[in-house]
Amino acid sequence: MKHSVRRTLLAIALACASVGPQISAASAPAQQQTQVPGYYRMMLGNMEVTALYDGYTNLQTKLFHNISEPDMQKLLARMFVDSTSGIQTAVNAFLVNTGTHLVLVDAGTAQCFGPTLGAIQSNLRAAGYQPEQVDTVLLTHLHPDHACGINDQGKAAFPNATLYVAKAEADYWLSKEIAQKAPQAAQPMFKLSQEAVAPYEAQGRLKRYAPGDSLIPGVEVVSTPGHTPGHSAYLFSSAGQNLLLWGDIVHSHSLQFAQPKVSLEFDTDSEQAIATRLKVFADAAKKQLWIGGAHLPFPGLGHVRAEKSGYAWVPIEYAPVASKKS
Repeated sequence: MKHSVRRTLLAIALACASVGPQISAASAPAQQQTQVPGYYRMMLGNMEVTALYDGYTNLQTKLFHNISEPDMQKLLARMFVDSTSGIQTAVNAFLVNTGTHLVLVDAGTAQCFGPTLGAIQSNLRAAGYQPEQVDTVLLTHLHPDHACGINDQGKAAFPNATLYVAKAEADYWLSKEIAQKAPQAAQPMFKLSQEAVAPYEAQGRLKRYAPGDSLIPGVEVVSTPGHTPGHSAYLFSSAGQNLLLWGDIVHSHSLQFAQPKVSLEFDTDSEQAIATRLKVFADAAKKQLWIGGAHLPFPGLGHVRAEKSGYAWVPIEYAPVASKKS
């Protein structure tokens, strides 16, 4: 009898094993191979700041000047960057809900560049907003990777927004005369900039501001020329906290924090761009400003720390949105 029970239990165990889950590599679900939506939020006092990811591009190492190739490769290796295909550089924009205004600082590339860019509109919607809700667009400068996104196939991508550009910037990039005298290689940049702002200009919603002008409450214009003639940063302040959205002060965090005198081929005035970068770094580190950078690794938010030699980038840590209402 005991042997019969044992045989029965063994048979049941073997039967269960034969119909149990079969674990193999082939049983795994298909890989998703898509990234999360490109937005990240933080609170700046009573303001809500949303970083928006447009995409990335690769900058060839030959575009960076004032650094030897061995020194460049040493800095890149220190950050685990393989520059064989270029140095990956993010393109970011920033949406700030001040409570009275919905402000977009820079607008990405739209369709002006390749398939790895052009996601500002989709990420803005994923973040819970609509382009029609944006009432103010502040451009740090008129390079196409910041300005093309304001235009949607000839129409204003932000149909209810007033567009603000520094007068020195507009006087340069929107000048037909300067464009005609520019080198042939630079003329497409002028054309794209002029096409981008055209719908706003036609509707009287392009505002050229001068140094010292007040644009909207809680925002101060910081002149940061060099990369372009009228390049500007925007200092947002709320409840004792400050965020400087600095545009193109940095194009490679791997190189230009450690060696701020490294310049870029696209700088209109490289010496002035270097002087501006040194000043902005020193101010940001001393005042412990929050920074938002258009070409810093997404979300491009963090702080600048002074080192014995040069500076370091300290990125924001992922965290829930800390609202005073909670």
